[in-house]
Amino acid sequence: MELRSIELELPDPAGAADFLTGIWGLGAVESDDADRRYLRGSGDQPYLVGLYRADHTLVRSVTFLADEAELAAVAARAAAHDIAVTQVASDDPGAGEGLLVTLPDGAVIRVLAGATRVAPVVGVPDRAVRLTHVVLNAVDAEVTARFAEDILGFKVSDRTKGMVFVRCNRSHHSIAFARAGFASLNHIAFEMTDIDAVMRGIGRLRDVGMVPAWGPGRHGPGANVFAYFIAPFGAVVEFSTAVEVVGDDYPTGEPDDWTWPPNRIDQWGISGKDMAGLGEAERTFRFRRA
Repeated sequence: MELRSIELELPDPAGAADFLTGIWGLGAVESDDADRRYLRGSGDQPYLVGLYRADHTLVRSVTFLADEAELAAVAARAAAHDIAVTQVASDDPGAGEGLLVTLPDGAVIRVLAGATRVAPVVGVPDRAVRLTHVVLNAVDAEVTARFAEDILGFKVSDRTKGMVFVRCNRSHHSIAFARAGFASLNHIAFEMTDIDAVMRGIGRLRDVGMVPAWGPGRHGPGANVFAYFIAPFGAVVEFSTAVEVVGDDYPTGEPDDWTWPPNRIDQWGISGKDMAGLGEAERTFRFRRA
C-alpha cells in the first residue's frame, strides 16, 4: 500500500487552499465545486490534500492506495476480527473503489483500489512531491497501532516515548500514532525534494512573518529532516525530506533505543519547540467519533 492523501472538513477551504498554494507551495487542482478544493504535489498523485466546506473542523479521512489483493486482505482481516467496514466509491480526483475502516479512536482510514494517477509536474523544485506521513493523536497509541497491524496489515517500525511509528511499505512510516491521551490530527508531513527545498520553504514562510514551531532538525525514527509550522487554518504542517527506507528485517525499536542528551529532542538539537502552540493546534482537527 501507499499513503496518498488526507481529507479535511473546515469552514474556509478557500482560505486554507490559498495558504497551501500561495505560500506553502502546493498546486491547485481544477474543480467546479467551490465547496471542495484539491491540492497536489509534483508527484503522480492527483491530489494530496482535499478540503471540504463544513461548519466544523474534522479529519474526514486518511487515504491509502492498494491493489485488489491488498484490499481483499483488509476485508478478510476485518471480517475475521468482527470489525465493520463500509464499501465506498470515491468521487474525489483519481476515483477508485474500496473500504472505509474506522480506527479505535474514530479516525477513518480509506483504502482505495483502482485509483488513477497523473503525470508528474516538472520544473517545480520547491513543490512538495507527496505526503510522506500523517500523524494522529491517540488515546492509546498501542491499541491503535495493533489495530493497524491486525486489520490494515501495517507493521510497527519503532516505538518512542511519544509515538508509535507504523509502515505500510518500505518507507519507515507512513502513519504514526502519538501517545496523546486524546484523539485528533497531530500533523501532516509533506515530502520535499531535498534538504535545500525544506530550507527554502522555511525562508518562504519567514518572508510572510511565520517562523517554525519546531525545526529545522532531523528526527530519530525515520531520519527525516523537518520543519513544523502552524498553518493559519489551524493544522500543523511539516516540511520533510523522505523518511528512511527499511526492509522486512528492520528490528522494531523501543523507547530506550531513542534517547537524546539533556535538552535535545532530535538528532541535531539546534531548534526550540513551541510546545504550547503545537499542543493547541494539534487539537484542532478531531475525528467524527472522537
